[in-house]
Amino acid sequence: MIIFGPVPSRRLGQSLGVNNIPPKVCTYSCVYCQLGRTLRMQKDRRPFYEPGEIVRQVKEKIKKARRREEDIDYITFVPDGEPTLDINLGREIELLKPLGYKIAVITNSSLIWREDVRVELSKADWVSVKIDSVNKETWRRVNRPYRTLRLNLILDGVLEFARGFEGKLTTETMLVKGLNDSDELLSQTAEFIARLNPAVSYVSIPTRPPAEEWAKAPDEETINRAYQIFKERITNVEYLIGYEGNTFASTGNVEEDILSITSVHPMRQDAVEDFLKRAGGDWDIIRNLIAQKRLLETEYEGKKFYIRKLGNTPEECLQDKADQL
Repeated sequence: MIIFGPVPSRRLGQSLGVNNIPPKVCTYSCVYCQLGRTLRMQKDRRPFYEPGEIVRQVKEKIKKARRREEDIDYITFVPDGEPTLDINLGREIELLKPLGYKIAVITNSSLIWREDVRVELSKADWVSVKIDSVNKETWRRVNRPYRTLRLNLILDGVLEFARGFEGKLTTETMLVKGLNDSDELLSQTAEFIARLNPAVSYVSIPTRPPAEEWAKAPDEETINRAYQIFKERITNVEYLIGYEGNTFASTGNVEEDILSITSVHPMRQDAVEDFLKRAGGDWDIIRNLIAQKRLLETEYEGKKFYIRKLGNTPEECLQDKADQL
């Protein structure tokens, strides 16, 4: 699915997602990624989908959401990979702007050293940049970047972007137990983020099943300590550790909605149950999707989650995406 939602976002209210990258084509293979390990690592930008087709599908989703009186606060580029790998990102933002909704982009920052990427991101109203660590070795352990990427260039690019961006800039730092949560590393990260002067700096933890089972959230004491370290240096710091709730929107086709949401946003069991109840569906839909191997049931922190099954190879994933257009 290129377009999914609207889904509840902890930062953006009700967000209509734009999935402008095929499954797991990314510059990083983060240990905590909710979609699993990256299937195709790359750093060169290229086209993936026709901008006109993305706009057409966004318009169709908006119509369905309006018919069901579902709110949309943002149109958000938050795909199965890194959104700035899409060479048409800037054009897509320009084409979506006339629809009257604010545009958000959630990026891992890995290509922001490129001037063309900074220019295209500047067209958005809200941009989140990922900064999990400013220590090179820690960055490599947590984010597992494409081999030729350089952290110093990325950090310089983030600073350059922050100086010129006129929209709302936020940062996100994902804490992984034993990797980037020491006082020394947290202080380094917070000091760098303070230089960006973001509207909000979010401290987050894995809340959905991660790519690596051992990638766990720190304990409450460590999370609180991280917050205090950030707060000493940064004006506005917030936790990003809560569950979004069960306000997933339906656009009419229950099976399509379940698959489109879970392709990017794994759903907790109670959220699926609430969704089915409001959409007039029953649990047989979930059983059938699991039997067809289109949906997976997994467990994390004692709770069941449902995730759309991705292909085992890049080719399978790309074909799966193409089949849905």
